Amino acid sequence: MRLSVFSSPRFADHVTPPGHPERVSRAEVLLSVAADLRAAGAEVVEPRQVTDDALRRVHDGDYLTLLRETAGRAVALDPDTFTSPESYEVARLAAGAATGAVDAVLAGGPGTRALALMRPPGHHAERARAMGFCLLNNIAVAAAHARASGIARVAIVDYDVHHGNGTQASFYDDPSVLFISSHQYPYYPGTGAAADTGAGRGRGFTVNLPLAAGATDADYERVFREIAFPVLRQFAPGLILVSAGFDAHADDPLGGMRLTAGEFVRLTSAIATVADECCKGRVVALIEGGYDLKALADCTRAVGLTLGGEAPDVPPPDGDTARAAATCAAVVPELRAYWKL
Repeated sequence: MRLSVFSSPRFADHVTPPGHPERVSRAEVLLSVAADLRAAGAEVVEPRQVTDDALRRVHDGDYLTLLRETAGRAVALDPDTFTSPESYEVARLAAGAATGAVDAVLAGGPGTRALALMRPPGHHAERARAMGFCLLNNIAVAAAHARASGIARVAIVDYDVHHGNGTQASFYDDPSVLFISSHQYPYYPGTGAAADTGAGRGRGFTVNLPLAAGATDADYERVFREIAFPVLRQFAPGLILVSAGFDAHADDPLGGMRLTAGEFVRLTSAIATVADECCKGRVVALIEGGYDLKALADCTRAVGLTLGGEAPDVPPPDGDTARAAATCAAVVPELRAYWKL
């Protein structure tokens, strides 16, 4: 396996107010992980800024103008989402890391994977709105870029503790992009109900797996085994993108889940196995949330090693899966019938 890691010290130039969870020290952690992965044999790549064309596939032109006008200023875009003087340029660099990672995987041949260690995160950003710490929707930009590059079907798997509302909205009526999200529910941003399955021609191509607070490794294993992975295999994408948020870790201060770093290894390894079966191993993972610094470091490093073909040895989880059973039962009959679940 070949792993390209997209990393830059410039991601520390997006500065949030004191006490904000999405803080500069997250960028310092990600730089340290990049160095560890380089030592393990990964290629570390400095990203380039995203093109205007790539942004316009996902974001409204007036919104992009508004965001550009924050350059050089500190602005509160909503109660949780802020810019500093460099934030506009850094956000464009984060989206550029996403598209660059896609390009690296598509050009690299079978078995090439990529991990983008960026901030700010992206999956809450909507077409014309910043929210949830996110300015640009990095993974939606990456998916649209992959489609424009000739990939007929793109799958997005989001295991961040929060639902990726912006990503879902970007492709809700689009059957060429499958969106699968596991998330704490009900919780911020309040979207991601099991009954939300897409619209029009995209009906059935949004798969939400809402889990009650307190879900464990065993719960995640069950919902992915019974729902997510069968759907992913039937969809047979040409590329799999992962919104790799680690705020479902038990130590995260924002989430209420109880995952270990080992579960992120198992999920990522299983996603990579599906990619080996259907799309020449093509996987791109983009960092989203994760606000306990040690958990962020441990999970990101472990996922990077997994994508590079050196998955740490983690035993299978055990324990009650009552939360998972409720989630599986909530999958609407129409979705079950469509995907033969």
